[in-house]
Amino acid sequence: MGGRAITVLNVAEKPSVAKSVASILSRNQGLRVRDGRSRYNRIFEFNYTIRGQPCQMLFTSVLGHLMELDFDDRYRKWHSCDPADLFQAPVHKFVPEDKKDIKRTLEEEARRCQWLILWLDCDREGENIAFEVINVCTAANPNLTIKRARFSALIDREIHQAVQNLVEPNKWFADAVDARQEIDLRIGATFTRFQTMLMKDAFVIDTVTDGRNTVLSYGPCQFPTLGFVVERYWEIQAHEPEEFWLIKCSHRSDEGVANFSWERGHLFDYTCAVIIYEMCIEEPTATVTKVTPKEKPKYPPHPLSTIELEKRASRYFRMSSERTMKVAEELYQGGFISYPRTETDNFSSRTDLHAIVQEQQGHPEWGIYAQRLLDPGAGLWRNPRGGGHDDQAHPPIHPTKFSAGESGWSQDHRKLYELVVRHFLACVSKPALGAETTVEIDIAGERFSACGRVILERNYLDIYIYDRWDGSMIPNYAIGEQFIPTTLTLDPGKTNPPPLLSEADLLSRMDKECIGTDATMHDHIKKLLDRFYATKDANMCFTPTNLGEALVMGYDDMGYKLWKPDLRAVMERDMKSVSEGNKSKAEVLDTSLQQMKTCFLDARLNKVKLLEAMAIFFERLNRVGSDEQNGTGVVVRRCRLCQESDMVLKKNRDGNFMVGCRSYPQCRSVVWLPGSISEAVVTTNACNNCTPGPVYLIQFKFQQLKIPPSYNVNHLGCIGGCDEILTQLTEICGTGSRMPARGRGPTASTSNVHHTNPRSTASTSNAHHTNPRQAVCSHCQETGHSSNDCPSQTRRSRNPQYPGMNQQNGESSVACSSCGTPCGLQTANTDSNRGRDFYSCQTQGCRFFVRWVDDLNNGSEGRSFPRSNSTPASNRGRNGGRGSRGRGRNGSNSSNGTFVSATGDPISDRRCYTCGDPSHFANVCPNRGGL
Repeated sequence: MGGRAITVLNVAEKPSVAKSVASILSRNQGLRVRDGRSRYNRIFEFNYTIRGQPCQMLFTSVLGHLMELDFDDRYRKWHSCDPADLFQAPVHKFVPEDKKDIKRTLEEEARRCQWLILWLDCDREGENIAFEVINVCTAANPNLTIKRARFSALIDREIHQAVQNLVEPNKWFADAVDARQEIDLRIGATFTRFQTMLMKDAFVIDTVTDGRNTVLSYGPCQFPTLGFVVERYWEIQAHEPEEFWLIKCSHRSDEGVANFSWERGHLFDYTCAVIIYEMCIEEPTATVTKVTPKEKPKYPPHPLSTIELEKRASRYFRMSSERTMKVAEELYQGGFISYPRTETDNFSSRTDLHAIVQEQQGHPEWGIYAQRLLDPGAGLWRNPRGGGHDDQAHPPIHPTKFSAGESGWSQDHRKLYELVVRHFLACVSKPALGAETTVEIDIAGERFSACGRVILERNYLDIYIYDRWDGSMIPNYAIGEQFIPTTLTLDPGKTNPPPLLSEADLLSRMDKECIGTDATMHDHIKKLLDRFYATKDANMCFTPTNLGEALVMGYDDMGYKLWKPDLRAVMERDMKSVSEGNKSKAEVLDTSLQQMKTCFLDARLNKVKLLEAMAIFFERLNRVGSDEQNGTGVVVRRCRLCQESDMVLKKNRDGNFMVGCRSYPQCRSVVWLPGSISEAVVTTNACNNCTPGPVYLIQFKFQQLKIPPSYNVNHLGCIGGCDEILTQLTEICGTGSRMPARGRGPTASTSNVHHTNPRSTASTSNAHHTNPRQAVCSHCQETGHSSNDCPSQTRRSRNPQYPGMNQQNGESSVACSSCGTPCGLQTANTDSNRGRDFYSCQTQGCRFFVRWVDDLNNGSEGRSFPRSNSTPASNRGRNGGRGSRGRGRNGSNSSNGTFVSATGDPISDRRCYTCGDPSHFANVCPNRGGL
């Protein structure tokens, strides 16, 4: 190369890494520093040569992920859609507001550069961040040459080697992370919304005491992790101690004591144990049948991977996995250890192990041991054994810089650095060697054995203080030798339950079942504690909380093992295949999400199991806002009022079916359904007539005794407005009791299905957009109440003694003017006359409207006016005043009235036979003589 210098933009994952790499490459010569747009991400400038090409290096950084993945705005609100829609809702990556300054810095610097070198962490996550940086920089400068630096430690030899051997970024790695992010987002959001809205307002969840909004989160890795904890807890709870008996034998001599173990172990049958024991007592002479001496090595540990680091820190120091990774990351950024996120547990032949040991020779505690390792005459060195794992990205964790302890280190930093150094020195050491002697004896045909050990060479045990391997001396025995045991006893015992899972045990289970990665397992464990699904005691052991156990129990009762590791393990293997180029991201997304969507839909159908499990542990709340009120019902259509949320089938607090908006109470759109419905299920069939669609049909089942005989109890109906039968049944049967509308936001028409009923000629929607506290009452001209609730118009008792009413038995004496049959008293439910009482003929086939009750009270000859059939008195006054159309409240006549049947439908083929006017019958005709 040579010639003219090029400008190179270098981007690291963290500011500290950018500073360290810039210092190494510049050797702190001519290093200039300036501020970027973000005050945390400074820019380092220096000159450098890459393979003979002069470069002006600009070195800056990001702060982890530059972008976030989320749903489009339309789906981000919890009540904006059916949770099942989140499996296919649009998602996008974007730069969040708090990282816009970093984005602007990258764009500005990229415009004046020819190269972009990516110094992100060399794992899948780092590769994904690298492509986020690429997207931002190439949008500003499409002509950039893009290179990737691969390194495992912030030390001179690694960094200089990386910059001189640049490679291409790995798109497969980035795709694997994209797949995981999208899968986790969709599954997590879907199940979290479902179970949170289902249960948080249905139960008093006393586990949550910090006042935050309760979120019952579900994560595809988090939940199987919880499953491990709960499963072990159940095993402990299910354990019933069982008594057993065992024979113990010991022999003491001048050379020591030997404790012999019974070959049978123990017996649960007491009688058998006593018989065998008595045989031994009767013939107690022990005969040595076998003496087996052998050398036994104790091997040092394999090179250190991330999981082993977390497990050992938990066992040795009681340090949580989260804290372990935080400290390890800080040690790495300081250049003291290699990259701490690795699955690799064997060193490659290219690694200079001796050079790593040489750096530790000056340490006051292990320096002498390091010198012994490097001395060929000591014979202590042994090339490390491999553990069989290699992620092809990073070597095992090892020390990269000598330190006798830094001033800014905490005790955790010192302990973890010491563990990494001692572990490395141990794994390049010879195993410890012991001489073990196993002695077998026979007493009355029963076999017993004892083992003694003498440590011959400690080797790695001298440096690895965390391992213990003690000797145990026993007397010398010869085959055929006989002796009388010092003690020979029959002792009782009981079986013990398994212990609670420790953090180290939990990490092992997660690793074995492929739940999470080495870089994320500690996050999943922390999430359990943050969500109060489990607690951890001083011994680092986990116990599920009532909340955690209830959730697992609910899903377990459904029969779907969502808390088991199987589903997630398959996903993890698929994502690994993406990182290896064996599967595409789209293929894995499609398979995984389709599988989990099926599980979700089944779980929602069986949600009663979750509620039953929660009820075992928590007190129920009788509040609006539980299952149905919070919109966890099945979607029927898009809300036409707010146009943001879905309308779902649910029940009100009185158990009556309705279709309401998920955004309640912000949006109060509702379709009231007939009160005679006993069952209602949303189907997958959409109405062919109603738009905008889809409007899903509902399978109704009505109570036989509450609907006219001519109607079928089973009806597949539509609430979109095209269903005449549903409209008729709503008017005939009413909608049951309703709660008064309260709360913020616009209120949709609450007429049954009148907003789309072609027979309805009146609309009351405008009335519902008026705040009754602001409107002027039409009766007293004051504010503070609606006209329906005016104190001056307070309704009298439901059963006053109306003119024409039988005073003795309360029955009506008003006769039908058409057939002469006594009429029944009913209450209107139409928009115009809601709450207004009237007399109507009950004869099948007649159903003739006679007159309004208030006409009788006012002494007028009132005519027939539009109305609908009866509805409970609790509905009165909900949608405007009585008699708002046709006749006023004072009972004055109106010239535009029409006859209606008992269903509230106009009667077009009946008219006055005297004058022909369809507005009245002959019995009230003003032209009839003598009236």
